[in-house]
Amino acid sequence: MPVRTGVIGVGLMGAEHARLLSHAVSGSEVSAVFDVDTQRAETAAASSDSRVLDDPMVLIKDDAVDAVLIASSDDTHEQFVLACLAAGKPVLCEKPLAPDVDGCLRILQAESDAGRQLVSVGFMRRYDPGYGELKDALRGGALGRALLMHCVHRNSAAPGQSSATLISGSAVHEIDTARWLLDEELLTVTVHRPRASAGSGAMQDPMLLVFASASGVLVDVEVFLNAAYGYDVRCEVVGEAGTVLLDSPAPTSRRVAGQFTRALPADWRSRFAEAYRLELQDWVDGIAAAEPVRGASAWDGYVATEVAGAGIRAFGTGGRQDVVLRDKPALYR
Repeated sequence: MPVRTGVIGVGLMGAEHARLLSHAVSGSEVSAVFDVDTQRAETAAASSDSRVLDDPMVLIKDDAVDAVLIASSDDTHEQFVLACLAAGKPVLCEKPLAPDVDGCLRILQAESDAGRQLVSVGFMRRYDPGYGELKDALRGGALGRALLMHCVHRNSAAPGQSSATLISGSAVHEIDTARWLLDEELLTVTVHRPRASAGSGAMQDPMLLVFASASGVLVDVEVFLNAAYGYDVRCEVVGEAGTVLLDSPAPTSRRVAGQFTRALPADWRSRFAEAYRLELQDWVDGIAAAEPVRGASAWDGYVATEVAGAGIRAFGTGGRQDVVLRDKPALYR
């Protein structure tokens, strides 16, 4: 029997998830969708051969829904995740797990009370083949111990955002991948403010964040959301005996008129298309096998929110901030 998923929120991201679950992920089908925009919900339902429900809580409790994917607005995440836990249903929640630390902690408590991990958080870069190669290179030992990690996260345009969202909405991906790649926590953060781009409006863009890990690895993250030229994500890990670099991949390159060029993706959808598909396939396979969460857990979602919060405080004060994590519940050890 396929895993029947209910999708809450079918905007840009949720509609793509519904499409993948219906047409690109094996052992999966979409059985119901909900969105505050009825027309959007009907369009997604038609393309995934599913039903439109007019209440997200009804969707979560529906007997024809085995698992729930949450891609609605950030402020709804905690409420819907807690409802999924109360219903005993696996849930994949797009980041953030909750917009604030207190909400994340309430989810951790509810999941601990349930006695089993049901919550996955959508940090899809863990499934990107390029990041997977970085992880394998570090595990293999040929690089020696990691010393430095350099990250670039640039968008072509992101109008109307606040300075804090550069950290909580964008750099949070690098926060999660740094923890995952290094297998350790980030303990301090400093945020530097270079001259702001003329195209950034009232927000501070770009930013440079510098984290220190538990073992002393320094991780710098450049976030530039109005870089104008395209979507560009890169990561380099410097080890004692060598380096490994994840560059922006392109399927083709051109040599024409004395120039060598590669195309850049327009946004995150094309750059991480395979990561999203692999993430959803792994989620569905884990549910079908009744296995624990395989990707980012609720604990990972909490830590990302906690570290991002320290980054926002560092941005506000101009000084270094410590990251203070709560004790990890036994369920996640």
